[in-house]
Parts: sequence; C-alpha cells; structure tokens
Amino acid sequence: MTRPTATPSLLGVFAHPDDESLLAGGVLAQHAAAGARTAVVTATWTADSHRAPELAEALDVLGAGAPRLLGYADARNPASAPGGAARLVDAPLDEAVGRLVGHIREVRPDVVVGHDALGQLTGHPDHRRAHQLTLLAVEAAGLPHLYPGAGEPWQPAALYAATHSPSGVGRLGPLLQGVGKTVLAAPDAYVTTTVDVSPWAAVKWAAILTHRSEVARSRSLPGLLARLPEAERDEIICTESFTRLSLSPAPGDPHRLIA
Repeated sequence: MTRPTATPSLLGVFAHPDDESLLAGGVLAQHAAAGARTAVVTATWTADSHRAPELAEALDVLGAGAPRLLGYADARNPASAPGGAARLVDAPLDEAVGRLVGHIREVRPDVVVGHDALGQLTGHPDHRRAHQLTLLAVEAAGLPHLYPGAGEPWQPAALYAATHSPSGVGRLGPLLQGVGKTVLAAPDAYVTTTVDVSPWAAVKWAAILTHRSEVARSRSLPGLLARLPEAERDEIICTESFTRLSLSPAPGDPHRLIA
C-alpha cells in the first residue's frame, strides 16, 4: 500500500447534507487547495430528494468531487427519501457498513473524518449512527475477507471525529439553546486537533449557503448562522476541532489533518 508524502487524501463521512460544510468545510477546502484528493460520503437524503442538488453544489465549492450517497432516509424527515428508502437508524448494520466500505475502497483515502460518538452538539441519532458505521467500515475496509465484493482492501491510516469541547463551543452553544436545542460537548481533553480554518472561511461559508433549504429554516444551524453579523459568524466557523481515534501508530506521522 503506497502512501503519499504530500498532503494526505481525505474522505469525510457525514450523516446529512450540510454536515460536511459545517463540521469540516474548512479542512476539506484546505486539503483540496493543497492538491490532495478529497471526497465526501453522505449517509442520508437520497439522490431524488431536494437536498441532493444542494449537496452537489457544496461539494463543488469545497473541491470534494461529486456526491457519494449511502441512500438512506433521515431519522426525522420522510421527505429525505421520496422513494421510500429505509431510515439510516433502521437499516441493517451489516448492509450500511458494506455500502460505506465500498466507498472507502474506491476513494482509498489516507485520512477519514466523521462524526463523534455524542452525535455532535445536538446528539442527532443519524450522527451517532454515522459515527458507528464509520468506525466499523474503516476497520473492515482493510480486511480482505470482509465484503469481498466491495473492491480491493484499503486501510486508511488515520481516523478523526469532528467534535466540540465545552471551551470550544463558544457562541454556538447559546445560539442553539436559544431555539430549544440541547447542547452536548465532549471533555476538553478529548480534542486532539484544532484547526484554524480562517483562510478558508469564505469558501466554507459559501458551501454552507448552498444548502438553501436549511438556510431558510430559522431553527437550523445554517439558518441561525445566516442571521448573525459576519464577525460573530466567523468566530464560530473559523475553528474546527477533531479527536484522533486510535488507528495509526505514532504521533508525528504524515497521515494527519493539516493544522
């Protein structure tokens, strides 16, 4: 398995359209600008849903290629799968892991970024399920006896979970609590990597804005951000935090997010 010495290739695995932009839009744009291959797998909202074209626009802005969809429905929104696909949280685990393994083996990323175990700040069940799938699929992708029909085995070198700590939540916590949402945060010690993405803030914000149906919703995070003054919004979107999960060997190896 040959690994590059330049910026590592990056695959994001997220539950919904807009998660990629909100949680890792800066890192995705940063890696793409450095010449790395980047891609995103989205677990819910099918190709015939109204959010699929918005996702395609966002990924184009971020330089992350075409959408890669697992094809499941959002746990809370039947409109996410007009054709009647199963909800992600109800789908057979083995089936969902196999679909994600296929994408990992096709993209062959050095680094995978996904959700944390809490399900991000609001604990959305799709976020928690996507975290579980990502853990299992990253391990399974490197084992030739698992999912032999899903492509040649490939073991990513590093796995990160996008997360928020109490000290890092900042303005975002009160913003979400103000619309009645519970805010969950991981311990500060859980955060291993904090990336200043301010040079890519304009790109990240442009990607968030492509999710027009969410921006139009006053209680959604894109909608809340769109109603903030620019300085307050930048305070929120210019830092991205991650936890490196145990996959690869030593600290200081080249398979890490740009920080």
